Amino acid sequence: MENWLANKSIVIIGGTTGLGFSAAKAFVRNGANVVVVGRNPENCLVAELHLGNTARAKQGDATHPQTALDAIQLCIREFGSFDGLYHVAGGSGEKFGDGPLHELSLEGWNKTLDLNLTSLMLSNQAAIRTFMGMNKGGSILNMSSVLAHAPASQHFANHAYATAKSAVIGFSKSIAASYASKNIRVNVLTPGIIEGVENSSEASDRYIRSKQPLDGGRYGLAGDLDGASVYFMSDYARFTTGQIFTVDGGWKITDGQF
Repeated sequence: MENWLANKSIVIIGGTTGLGFSAAKAFVRNGANVVVVGRNPENCLVAELHLGNTARAKQGDATHPQTALDAIQLCIREFGSFDGLYHVAGGSGEKFGDGPLHELSLEGWNKTLDLNLTSLMLSNQAAIRTFMGMNKGGSILNMSSVLAHAPASQHFANHAYATAKSAVIGFSKSIAASYASKNIRVNVLTPGIIEGVENSSEASDRYIRSKQPLDGGRYGLAGDLDGASVYFMSDYARFTTGQIFTVDGGWKITDGQF
């Protein structure tokens, strides 16, 4: 099997569970060295044990300014290079007060944007500064959501989250344009609703399956994004930047009737 990521050293922010951990395993299988970052120290330990000797795990909060920079420095120190950043970290701000606009709290708004947007800005900034300091190109892959450009019904009316994920797209396109001349590529993945959504009801379950009709109608799985993430971090994507790639089981093109 061809190793698409041979000699690549990649940092994954949010790489110890879910989509990020699945990608980390795919990167390692394709020949990469990886540094995965997560908030939970136990998850970091488990991830490092599973990924093997070409991986390192680092505990840290992605919303803290030093976290991504420390992970990149660890990558360079351990593997001698830094070639790519995959930012997966983020998530629902519902527990902080995100929700439909008439119920949205200011704390919910601020916390959700901090979790999903500020953390991503910080990691991207650290990556850009490092690439420029090393006088080399590289790849940045950011995680958005299908909810950023194909709104859902009331089942997923968390408006701060949708705003943050929409902003990820605008931010990524903007920096892609600014740094293309330096051979720094910036692309975005927009997944559908992934298995494990909290507080899903029977109605929302039927809604998701109607909106994601591929493969019998189902939730997305973490591994569904692995192929795309490997491609964007590889040299096969060396002429690709500013792109939004959707893996949503058909969400964006269905009317969702049920």
